[in-house]
Amino acid sequence: MKVIPLHKKESVLIQKAIKQNREAQRILFDLYAPQMLSVCRTYVKDIQHAEEVMLNGFLKVFSHLKNYRSEGSFEGWVRRIMVRESISFIRKQKQLVFSVEEIIPNKEQPNTIEADLQVVEIQQLIDMLPDGYKVVFVMYAIEGYKHCEIASLLHITEGTSKSQLYKARKMLQKGVKKLNTVNYGTN
Repeated sequence: MKVIPLHKKESVLIQKAIKQNREAQRILFDLYAPQMLSVCRTYVKDIQHAEEVMLNGFLKVFSHLKNYRSEGSFEGWVRRIMVRESISFIRKQKQLVFSVEEIIPNKEQPNTIEADLQVVEIQQLIDMLPDGYKVVFVMYAIEGYKHCEIASLLHITEGTSKSQLYKARKMLQKGVKKLNTVNYGTN
Protein backbone atom coordinates (compact mmCIF):
# COMPACT_ATOMS: atom_id res chain seq x y z
CA MET A 1 0.00 0.00 0.00
CA LYS A 2 1.39 3.39 -1.00
CA VAL A 3 1.18 6.16 1.60
CA ILE A 4 0.33 9.58 0.17
CA PRO A 5 1.39 12.54 2.31
CA LEU A 6 -1.56 14.62 3.48
CA HIS A 7 -0.38 17.87 1.89
CA LYS A 8 -0.15 16.23 -1.53
CA LYS A 9 -3.57 14.65 -1.13
CA GLU A 10 -4.93 18.01 0.02
CA SER A 11 -3.52 19.81 -3.02
CA VAL A 12 -5.06 17.16 -5.31
CA LEU A 13 -8.42 17.58 -3.54
CA ILE A 14 -8.19 21.35 -3.93
CA GLN A 15 -7.49 21.05 -7.66
CA LYS A 16 -10.42 18.66 -8.10
CA ALA A 17 -12.69 20.94 -6.03
CA ILE A 18 -11.74 23.89 -8.26
CA LYS A 19 -13.07 21.84 -11.17
CA GLN A 20 -16.39 21.47 -9.31
CA ASN A 21 -15.76 17.84 -8.26
CA ARG A 22 -18.46 17.42 -5.60
CA GLU A 23 -16.75 14.45 -3.94
CA ALA A 24 -13.53 16.45 -3.46
CA GLN A 25 -15.55 19.36 -2.07
CA ARG A 26 -17.34 17.02 0.34
CA ILE A 27 -14.05 15.55 1.55
CA LEU A 28 -12.56 19.02 2.12
CA PHE A 29 -15.74 20.07 3.93
CA ASP A 30 -15.71 16.96 6.13
CA LEU A 31 -12.02 17.50 6.86
CA TYR A 32 -12.31 21.13 7.96
CA ALA A 33 -15.94 21.64 9.08
CA PRO A 34 -15.43 20.69 12.75
CA GLN A 35 -12.56 23.15 13.26
CA MET A 36 -14.31 25.89 11.30
CA LEU A 37 -17.53 25.46 13.26
CA SER A 38 -15.44 25.95 16.38
CA VAL A 39 -13.98 29.16 14.91
CA CYS A 40 -17.44 30.48 14.04
CA ARG A 41 -18.81 29.48 17.44
CA THR A 42 -16.20 31.56 19.25
CA TYR A 43 -17.62 34.65 17.53
CA VAL A 44 -21.31 33.71 17.24
CA LYS A 45 -23.14 32.79 20.43
CA ASP A 46 -25.96 30.66 19.01
CA ILE A 47 -24.84 27.29 17.60
CA GLN A 48 -27.44 27.30 14.80
CA HIS A 49 -26.26 30.72 13.66
CA ALA A 50 -22.65 29.58 13.94
CA GLU A 51 -23.49 26.64 11.67
CA GLU A 52 -25.14 29.00 9.21
CA VAL A 53 -22.06 31.24 9.24
CA MET A 54 -19.82 28.22 8.69
CA LEU A 55 -21.91 27.00 5.76
CA ASN A 56 -21.89 30.47 4.19
CA GLY A 57 -18.15 30.53 4.75
CA PHE A 58 -17.70 27.22 2.95
CA LEU A 59 -19.82 28.52 0.09
CA LYS A 60 -17.30 31.37 -0.21
CA VAL A 61 -14.40 28.94 0.13
CA PHE A 62 -15.61 26.85 -2.80
CA SER A 63 -16.63 29.91 -4.83
CA HIS A 64 -13.18 31.48 -4.44
CA LEU A 65 -11.06 28.34 -4.31
CA LYS A 66 -9.33 29.28 -7.55
CA ASN A 67 -7.91 32.32 -5.66
CA TYR A 68 -6.08 30.11 -3.13
CA ARG A 69 -2.39 30.42 -4.02
CA SER A 70 -0.92 27.70 -1.79
CA GLU A 71 0.94 30.38 0.16
CA GLY A 72 0.57 29.20 3.72
CA SER A 73 -1.74 26.49 4.93
CA PHE A 74 -5.10 25.83 3.33
CA GLU A 75 -6.63 25.58 6.80
CA GLY A 76 -5.34 29.08 7.62
CA TRP A 77 -6.87 30.44 4.39
CA VAL A 78 -10.23 28.83 5.21
CA ARG A 79 -10.01 30.07 8.82
CA ARG A 80 -9.57 33.69 7.64
CA ILE A 81 -12.70 33.35 5.51
CA MET A 82 -14.62 31.99 8.53
CA VAL A 83 -13.43 34.85 10.75
CA ARG A 84 -14.49 37.45 8.18
CA GLU A 85 -17.82 35.69 7.65
CA SER A 86 -18.41 35.65 11.42
CA ILE A 87 -17.66 39.37 11.68
CA SER A 88 -20.01 40.07 8.76
CA PHE A 89 -22.76 38.07 10.45
CA ILE A 90 -22.36 40.01 13.70
CA ARG A 91 -22.47 43.29 11.79
CA LYS A 92 -25.67 42.26 9.99
CA GLN A 93 -27.43 41.07 13.15
CA LYS A 94 -26.78 44.21 15.12
CA GLN A 95 -24.33 47.00 14.82
CA LEU A 96 -20.89 46.00 16.00
CA VAL A 97 -20.25 48.75 18.53
CA PHE A 98 -16.88 49.79 19.87
CA SER A 99 -16.61 52.21 22.74
CA VAL A 100 -14.78 55.35 21.71
CA GLU A 101 -13.06 55.84 25.04
CA GLU A 102 -9.58 54.47 24.63
CA ILE A 103 -7.99 52.92 27.69
CA ILE A 104 -4.47 51.76 27.11
CA PRO A 105 -2.92 50.06 30.13
CA ASN A 106 0.56 51.06 31.32
CA LYS A 107 1.79 47.51 31.16
CA GLU A 108 0.49 44.32 29.57
CA GLN A 109 -1.26 42.16 32.15
CA PRO A 110 -0.66 38.45 32.06
CA ASN A 111 -3.40 36.47 30.37
CA THR A 112 -4.40 34.17 33.23
CA ILE A 113 -7.50 32.03 33.56
CA GLU A 114 -7.89 29.57 36.36
CA ALA A 115 -7.15 26.03 35.25
CA ASP A 116 -10.17 24.76 37.18
CA LEU A 117 -12.62 26.48 34.86
CA GLN A 118 -14.27 24.27 32.31
CA VAL A 119 -14.17 25.13 28.62
CA VAL A 120 -17.94 25.60 28.67
CA GLU A 121 -17.67 28.14 31.49
CA ILE A 122 -14.95 30.05 29.65
CA GLN A 123 -17.03 30.11 26.46
CA GLN A 124 -20.01 31.39 28.46
CA LEU A 125 -17.88 34.19 29.90
CA ILE A 126 -16.68 35.12 26.40
CA ASP A 127 -20.27 35.00 25.11
CA MET A 128 -21.33 37.49 27.79
CA LEU A 129 -18.88 40.13 26.52
CA PRO A 130 -20.32 42.97 24.43
CA ASP A 131 -19.83 42.19 20.73
CA GLY A 132 -17.05 44.74 20.20
CA TYR A 133 -15.05 43.42 23.14
CA LYS A 134 -15.71 39.82 22.17
CA VAL A 135 -14.63 40.14 18.54
CA VAL A 136 -11.37 41.90 19.43
CA PHE A 137 -10.67 39.46 22.29
CA VAL A 138 -11.25 36.39 20.12
CA MET A 139 -9.24 37.79 17.22
CA TYR A 140 -6.30 38.72 19.47
CA ALA A 141 -6.23 36.05 22.18
CA ILE A 142 -7.58 33.04 20.29
CA GLU A 143 -6.89 33.65 16.60
CA GLY A 144 -3.56 35.42 17.15
CA TYR A 145 -4.21 38.55 15.09
CA LYS A 146 -2.10 41.63 15.81
CA HIS A 147 -3.78 44.91 16.75
CA CYS A 148 -2.88 46.45 13.37
CA GLU A 149 -4.61 43.53 11.59
CA ILE A 150 -7.67 43.75 13.84
CA ALA A 151 -7.88 47.49 13.26
CA SER A 152 -7.71 47.00 9.51
CA LEU A 153 -10.34 44.25 9.41
CA LEU A 154 -12.77 46.01 11.73
CA HIS A 155 -12.16 49.55 10.42
CA ILE A 156 -11.10 50.88 13.83
CA THR A 157 -7.89 52.37 15.20
CA GLU A 158 -5.18 50.28 16.83
CA GLY A 159 -5.85 52.20 20.05
CA THR A 160 -9.50 51.18 19.96
CA SER A 161 -8.46 47.57 19.41
CA LYS A 162 -6.12 47.71 22.42
CA SER A 163 -8.78 49.40 24.50
CA GLN A 164 -11.42 46.80 23.60
CA LEU A 165 -8.99 44.00 24.50
CA TYR A 166 -8.15 45.64 27.81
CA LYS A 167 -11.83 46.05 28.71
CA ALA A 168 -12.63 42.48 27.61
CA ARG A 169 -9.84 41.12 29.81
CA LYS A 170 -11.09 43.14 32.78
CA MET A 171 -14.63 41.82 32.31
CA LEU A 172 -13.34 38.25 31.95
CA GLN A 173 -11.22 38.61 35.09
CA LYS A 174 -14.30 39.75 37.02
CA GLY A 175 -16.26 36.83 35.58
CA VAL A 176 -13.54 34.33 36.54
CA LYS A 177 -13.41 35.78 40.04
CA LYS A 178 -17.19 35.52 40.35
CA LEU A 179 -17.19 31.92 39.07
CA ASN A 180 -14.44 30.96 41.51
CA THR A 181 -16.42 32.51 44.35
CA VAL A 182 -19.56 30.63 43.33
CA ASN A 183 -17.83 27.32 42.60
CA TYR A 184 -15.14 27.24 45.27
CA GLY A 185 -15.89 30.01 47.75
CA THR A 186 -12.57 31.65 46.86
CA ASN A 187 -11.53 34.89 45.23
